[in-house]
Amino acid sequence: MVKPQILLEGGITLITYLFVALALATGVAVGYYACKSVTATTIGTAQDNADRIIRDARRDAEAQTKEILFNAKEESLHYKELIDSENRKRQNELTKIENRLNQREITLENKSEQIEKQLQKIDRKYKDLDRKRSQVDKLYNKRVSELERISELTHEEAKELLMEEVEKESLSEAAALAKRIENEARDTAEKEASNIIAHAIQRTAASNVSENTITVVNLPNDEMKGRIIGREGRNIRSLEAATGIELIIDDTPEAVILSGFDPVRREVARLALEKLILDGRIHPGRIEDTVKKAKKEVESQIREEGEQASYDVGIHNLHGELIKLLGRLKYRTSYGQNVLKHSVEVSLLAGNMAAELGGNVKVAKRAGLLHDIGKAIDHEVEGNHVDIGVNLLKKYREKNDVIHAVQAHHGDIEATTLEAVLVQAADTISAARPGARNESLVSYVQRLEDLENIANSFEGVEKSYAIQAGREIRVIVKPDIVDDDRMYMLSKDIAKKIEDQLDYPGNIKINLIRETRQIEYAK
Repeated sequence: MVKPQILLEGGITLITYLFVALALATGVAVGYYACKSVTATTIGTAQDNADRIIRDARRDAEAQTKEILFNAKEESLHYKELIDSENRKRQNELTKIENRLNQREITLENKSEQIEKQLQKIDRKYKDLDRKRSQVDKLYNKRVSELERISELTHEEAKELLMEEVEKESLSEAAALAKRIENEARDTAEKEASNIIAHAIQRTAASNVSENTITVVNLPNDEMKGRIIGREGRNIRSLEAATGIELIIDDTPEAVILSGFDPVRREVARLALEKLILDGRIHPGRIEDTVKKAKKEVESQIREEGEQASYDVGIHNLHGELIKLLGRLKYRTSYGQNVLKHSVEVSLLAGNMAAELGGNVKVAKRAGLLHDIGKAIDHEVEGNHVDIGVNLLKKYREKNDVIHAVQAHHGDIEATTLEAVLVQAADTISAARPGARNESLVSYVQRLEDLENIANSFEGVEKSYAIQAGREIRVIVKPDIVDDDRMYMLSKDIAKKIEDQLDYPGNIKINLIRETRQIEYAK
């Protein structure tokens, strides 16, 4: 009984499985057909949408194409209208230009006809002029012949006589005009120049230094003289050999005189002798060492003096060698005037005048300070101090305007800059001011003689006298040879010859005197 039940249950289970399988198969088939149907429907719908989209796109494209073509046609018409308008304008302008050209052509033709008529008139006038000129020439020759017959002079002689008269009259008028112009210029220029020079001098203070060829060294007692002389004079000979200075030991109490024309050597000898006196040990070996130390000390003093001079005038970028050369000028004098003091004074004067006149103050000061730099070594190098100074400044690369001012300060070349002229003036002022310089009697007398000889060398001069220590020369002229107008030109000629042939400080006044006397006797 158990087995049949199991079988039954198994059969039911199997049937159940079969039904389930059938149901699944049926569901799958139904799903397949359903999906197929849906897919078909979807595909159909998509195809319709695609066809619709394509139709819409074609319609839109056709519409846009029509619109673009329409716009292109409108724009083409617009451009065509613009081109037509521009062509019409150009055509109008061309027409106007053509009309103007035609009008001008007509005008030129009319003017050409008028010019031809005028040329014909001019030709007729030229012919008339030629005819009249020939008549005038005949009349002129006739008059000249008549004048030659009446005056008993040839044409050339009359012409020469006329030229002489015209020349005399022209010279007289030229002299009068030049004198008037010079007087007018002097009235204003001298006043202005005097003011500028006065202001410059007021702001410049310089000391006077006289020339001296001896130096006195004081001794503590007269016994020191014997020690300086040494046994058989060996000490004094050593001192003179080492320094190049002559020692004069005479009856002057407690003093030794150092004599020599080289101030640097005198200074070295003075320092060395003072050191030896202070030390007390005086013998040839000690003298040689002391002189070497004194030379080094003097060299140091020279550099300090050069630096001080450049500092005093406000110049701080000078070459070291130029500073040393400036310092050497302290021991150099010219006509009794210390050259370094003179250079500082010239620098300050030139700078002050440049400031008054609106010139370059730095260039004027620099050139004024260096204008006599050649005197520092003119006893060592051949040539005048101007050429030596110019070569030194070129060597140490000074500027051209400074070199030009130095080269022109004695008139060796023409001064072409304001600063060069001011250095010339400052040099003259510094040398000519009272107490600045002195000169020997021989050179003084010679200078006066040279002045009188120059004045006497001119035709028409009767006598000349140099007065005021050579600051003025009075010239008496012959009244029958030199008239009033000729006196002006003669004074200029004398001044020019003095400037060319003489060297002198300051200015020289040329004073011409013409006196006419008429003597008659009553009988």
